[in-house]
Amino acid sequence: MKPTPETLARMQAVVGAKGVVEGHDVAPYLAERRELYVGRAAAVLRPASTQEVSALLKIAHETGTAIVPQGGNTGLVGGQIPHEAGNEVVLSLERMNRIRALDAENNTLALDAGVTLAAAQAAAGEAGRLFPLSLASEGTCQIGGNLSTNAGGTAVLRYGNARDLVLGLEVVLANGDIWDGMRGLRKDNTGYDLKQLFLGSEGTLGIITGAVLKLFPRPQSIATAFAAVPDPASAVKLLRVADNVSGGMVTAFELVPRIGLEFVTRHIEGAADPLPDPAPWYVLIEMSAGSATAGLDATLEAVLAEGLEQGLLTDAALARSEKQRADFWRLRETLSDVQRLEGGSIKHDVSVPVSRMGDFIAAATRAVEAAMPGIRTVAFGHIGDGNVHFNLSQPIGADKAAFLARWNDMNALVHGIVRQMGGSISAEHGVGRLKRDEIAATKSPVEIELMRMLKKTLDPKGILNPGKVV
Repeated sequence: MKPTPETLARMQAVVGAKGVVEGHDVAPYLAERRELYVGRAAAVLRPASTQEVSALLKIAHETGTAIVPQGGNTGLVGGQIPHEAGNEVVLSLERMNRIRALDAENNTLALDAGVTLAAAQAAAGEAGRLFPLSLASEGTCQIGGNLSTNAGGTAVLRYGNARDLVLGLEVVLANGDIWDGMRGLRKDNTGYDLKQLFLGSEGTLGIITGAVLKLFPRPQSIATAFAAVPDPASAVKLLRVADNVSGGMVTAFELVPRIGLEFVTRHIEGAADPLPDPAPWYVLIEMSAGSATAGLDATLEAVLAEGLEQGLLTDAALARSEKQRADFWRLRETLSDVQRLEGGSIKHDVSVPVSRMGDFIAAATRAVEAAMPGIRTVAFGHIGDGNVHFNLSQPIGADKAAFLARWNDMNALVHGIVRQMGGSISAEHGVGRLKRDEIAATKSPVEIELMRMLKKTLDPKGILNPGKVV
């Protein structure tokens, strides 16, 4: 049901003129970056405080108005986009961008949900600390969105997903009540851990307005290498060598296919192959330590030497400067964007047990190539934690629209193999609209019913991000 003019006027009065988005300025809030979803909205509002969010939800609960929370609008599954009917109100948290408090001795950072990930990282860095969540969209994505989707990124191997980096939350419930759980405690056994209900729930159970994040010692020593490997199975074995030799100092371990490297060097000015001879696969390895005298270069060199001896790699380059390290990372971080320059791209964000990564990539590649000759598999990502972005670029010369029309067919093939291997069809991007109807095939009926019960309990009128997740 579309909100009445009276309801919208009441909501607009809460946020004031600065909080109302109108005219052509509305468009960026309605489209997902790949334009898989382009919606309409009854209004786009930008509250500036938790109290304003609370007041808006009280009105929404009273009138049955649907609310779509939105952070930096970098999500890839349509969870932050309103439906096409135009009956929902988009609630953007971008004006809620205060750093509330930083406690260096307690290693905590309290902030608003609209603070960008890059700003949170910078605030920690100014205090000599590290907030380790790192994503390609970190300059735009916001902490609230990161937490509501349980974002992953490149440092999960060492520090965990977003939910592992949170000590406390502030959440506005569907009826407008504010739950203040902004505690910076590492031990608190006084009942249910309520914050975990909202982390990863994509705004369907409550709207995260603030958080207390864990900080860590800022690394004083970093070692990075780009290594050529014969296949993903060898990459996994090389990871175990790195773990054993370093004693657990591996921070990132990223898989890059040859075709992905060719895409980047073709389209990104200044990008170059770090190694003289081409290889079918590569890994980007990074280690970090709190001491500048940790000798990480020597440790990483020992890893590479052992990997070479075991036949797990064929060549490698160790970064000898910060620029070279940045160049290595650019090859990985621009991989998603350059695929758009190669035509249509069908995406998969999946995970399987790390030990099955090689089997999965091989089996899924065979399946999609048999279904569509000429399709170009671009499998890359966080192989160290079992998360691979199994993306498919259109055959050269193919019609883009006809290729993208096969999205569901390709999903069915790839996700079927994921399920056979005990994996997940959404490793870090969330469910949103894109995968909502498919998770029933992955989760048991008991799990689905528990999720629905939670939704009914916390949002009995179904006004929080309806049609998403469950």
